[in-house]
Amino acid sequence: MPHNRYGKDRLIDFSYGIGYEGSVIKDMIHLKNEKQIEGIRQSCKMLSAMYRELIPLVKAGIETIEIDHWVHNWIKKSGGKPILLGYGPRNNPFPASICISINDEVIHGIPSKRRICDGDLVELDCCIDAGGFVSDQAVSIEIGNVSKEVRDLNRATIECLYKGIGAIKAGGRLLQIALAVESHAKKHGYGIVKEWGGHGVGLSVHEDPHIPNYPHGPNPKITNGMVFAIEPMITLGIGDVKILEDHWTVVTTDGKASSHWEHTLAIVNNNVEILTDPLEAYSIT
Repeated sequence: MPHNRYGKDRLIDFSYGIGYEGSVIKDMIHLKNEKQIEGIRQSCKMLSAMYRELIPLVKAGIETIEIDHWVHNWIKKSGGKPILLGYGPRNNPFPASICISINDEVIHGIPSKRRICDGDLVELDCCIDAGGFVSDQAVSIEIGNVSKEVRDLNRATIECLYKGIGAIKAGGRLLQIALAVESHAKKHGYGIVKEWGGHGVGLSVHEDPHIPNYPHGPNPKITNGMVFAIEPMITLGIGDVKILEDHWTVVTTDGKASSHWEHTLAIVNNNVEILTDPLEAYSIT
């Protein structure tokens, strides 16, 4: 679930660009120990297992609220907690267990009676709390006869995700990820959503550091014990977005399609471990 870099829940407002060497925010990044990483790893396995069962059910004609009910029941039966349900401000908590965003909806779409149609690009974003350990993963599913430009966008977004992961090196800097994502998206002429990005995760849904999809803000060193989510949000248009009146759903201002993919990762023994499972084979046509 993407994090807004301007969000009031942050301990530091990253929009000020504080601490490019990471010294100011170093103490705010919660490094996980081996036991915690194992707990997060198991939570991630649960989340990916859910997706493998869910994705084949997401077809033209199904209502998005039906998907939400299925997800809620699956998580509860599996011993987890649907942590997105009730997440957010007290006066407007998120009302579902999964975010479902379609076509020009970038993120945080609220499930409803809306039916999925042939040709839609459906983005699913879910988090599970399993014994106090939080996982986060997003996929964008091509429904039936998707246009070539949308199919190409979706593949390029997947590539952006793995370019970002490939840029991670223990002892390196966080903005190497952002540079890799931005460079690949621009190479294909796509827009980059700048207001939201990846984030630390594992003990709560959103933790420090914020991980943008373009070089901006603090640039802390990548260190053993870090657990975070990388999640490029790439659009067919210019990348500008707005929030709808429900105060959750983010859409492109030009009405063009958006793709969103996400993995949760850990830095262990100076190596990158992708904790969530690859799901591309289940999601693209």
